[in-house]
Amino acid sequence: MSPFPARGILSSAAFCAAIAGFSVALASGFDLPTKRTDLSDADAKRVAEVTRPTTDFSKAEQYEAMQAGGATSIDPVTHRAFSHISANIPFEEEQNFKLGNALFKKLWVSAPSSTQASDGLGPLYNARSCMSCHVNDGRGKPPENGATSLSMFLRLSRAAATPEEQRVIANADVLNFPDPTYGHQLQELAVPGLASEGRMAIRYAEETVTLGDGETVSLRRPTYSATDLAYGPLNAATTISPRVAPAMIGLGLIEAIPEADILAHADPDDTNGDGIHGKAAIVRDHRTGKIALGRFGWKAQNATVRDQSADAFSNDIGISTPDKPGPHGDCTQAETKCLIMPTGVQKRLGNEEAPGPILDLVTFYSANLAVPARRKASFPETLRGKQIFYESGCISCHVPKFVTRRDSADKAQSFQLIWPYSDFLLHDMGDGLADGQQVGLASGREWRTPPLWGIGLTQTVSGHSFFLHDGRARNLTEAILWHGGEAQKARDAFASLPRDDRQALITFLESL
Repeated sequence: MSPFPARGILSSAAFCAAIAGFSVALASGFDLPTKRTDLSDADAKRVAEVTRPTTDFSKAEQYEAMQAGGATSIDPVTHRAFSHISANIPFEEEQNFKLGNALFKKLWVSAPSSTQASDGLGPLYNARSCMSCHVNDGRGKPPENGATSLSMFLRLSRAAATPEEQRVIANADVLNFPDPTYGHQLQELAVPGLASEGRMAIRYAEETVTLGDGETVSLRRPTYSATDLAYGPLNAATTISPRVAPAMIGLGLIEAIPEADILAHADPDDTNGDGIHGKAAIVRDHRTGKIALGRFGWKAQNATVRDQSADAFSNDIGISTPDKPGPHGDCTQAETKCLIMPTGVQKRLGNEEAPGPILDLVTFYSANLAVPARRKASFPETLRGKQIFYESGCISCHVPKFVTRRDSADKAQSFQLIWPYSDFLLHDMGDGLADGQQVGLASGREWRTPPLWGIGLTQTVSGHSFFLHDGRARNLTEAILWHGGEAQKARDAFASLPRDDRQALITFLESL
């Protein structure tokens, strides 16, 4: 981390106050830490200085190209750019990373099987391995040409219908309520002898947007439905929400950002009048049941990398873990045949299909995938685009920098200056991106700000350039033009720019 003060938009005193946690608004009255406890006063002042957004765009900031601090990968940029181990991992921990990688790629099979350490798939599922969704540890995409989706699925749920249901959501005991027949997720695949639940169908309608200089851009508006349903219709109250698999890089560093520093950017009542209503997602840690800050998932529904991993094992693959122990995955009581199918639980190996050591290793791997170094961070066109990005108001949600906890349990993630370009809060993104699905405290119009690091390597790693939660945007320009709600002002600022300035902003994003 740089020892030198950075020039910025806020005064040092103002930013120190924010980081110290004065007057932080929290959702539903939950009491989360509003002040860092891992820093001395001198270090707190130093952190406030180096994380203030810059106003000097004549050159790259110190350490800016190393956007994940000491964990940044400087390996050559190839299709494996998201699959490298964090650069500062001790040698003795590399074995755990390699074992976790092998388990991440592992293809699970249906039970019973001669490979007893690998059975338990499903019985209903969306993928046979973690890597099936996160190809090259990268971003998923919508299915094309009628193919079954492996990296995008439909979440199913309904909102609270009674005061008691409202209470348990407000208390963060549940996120929402599943469809009574199909559960939390539409499963497009099933083990032999069992019918899959159905298919996701997508229709696109092209819409033309005219920019300030007269150039036109075509946006595709998707409509989603669940078809070929094998167990009857969806409940009338069930909402469907498409989700593509996000990139896997930098997750451990995101978890190491102090809650107080994320909450310092929360302003759900817009007390400063800037039109930005960043709201904290309040969830419960799967293992401890304690209240925590949600920061993973499209609606920030998980607090930790381990929570996110356990959810994926259960909902996507149908594999039980100590944190999500149901061996039949997302099968519901209405799917009686599913519930009598054999499972992969082997008592000699433990009470779950993926016992604790497996979840531990997959979590370690997921937490330590490196963020690649920036490309062309100091080039004039990149710096020009960076200035436009900042001055257009994009950093109101895509907060550039944080410094991770000094006392992080993983020393490789401790006290690192990182540049994720996200506030990890929930924001109303307007009607265009609304899915109508409540997830905990997130409404049907709210989404977590996704981090932008690595976004410029999507084509290289994942072989496509689809963006947003459902991949509707075919490039970065379309992704920006879909922004609405709290981001409408920044979106309109981009749309009004001359072509060369718009391209400069895109060039900046492609350097991340």
